Amino acid sequence: MSEFESEVSPSLPAAAAPRKRPKPGERRVQILQALATMLEQPGAERITTSALASRLEVSEAALYRHFASKAQMFEGLIEFIEQTVFTLVNQITERETDPGVRTRKLVMMLLQFGEKNPGMTRVMAGDALVFENDRLQERMNQFFDKLEASLKQSLREGAASDGAAMPTVQAQVQASVLVAFMMGRLQRYSRSGFKRLPSEHLDASLGMLLG
Repeated sequence: MSEFESEVSPSLPAAAAPRKRPKPGERRVQILQALATMLEQPGAERITTSALASRLEVSEAALYRHFASKAQMFEGLIEFIEQTVFTLVNQITERETDPGVRTRKLVMMLLQFGEKNPGMTRVMAGDALVFENDRLQERMNQFFDKLEASLKQSLREGAASDGAAMPTVQAQVQASVLVAFMMGRLQRYSRSGFKRLPSEHLDASLGMLLG
């Protein structure tokens, strides 16, 4: 069972094996872990609450005691993605003073997170959200908009220090291209059955994108 492990990110606390009276919050974690694990199966079809309940050996009613809907379960995964990634964004921003190095580390961090968490990649790429509530995709769109803003800030600093005539415009264009690159890598990883790694030729690719 996946514990959302990543070399660049924390994991949800490991859930104990199902039992009659789980501790407060424990079943909620078990549900999210089971959902993430099911999403890691290459070519997985739409996940139903029936299949999720069967995997956990509980009733569907038991799931709804912890989540009002399946959309809320996916929101739980998105919250994990948001909290993990933007905690790391803040750490990188605070620790790395060189704008160019900082930008590279931000891109590498996200792609490494996706590579280590295939189920989360399907959520970030939107493949797992196709048949779900529209607000879930909107939330992921906001996630990438926020990430783009962080990249733009770093790129603007670099462009200004290099004496660019229009550092804000240059940074906006580069940030947009980098986000499209990351989204494309995550989508390819998901749709290749997790065979085409997001980190493939990453240094060379960033060299072409950033110069």
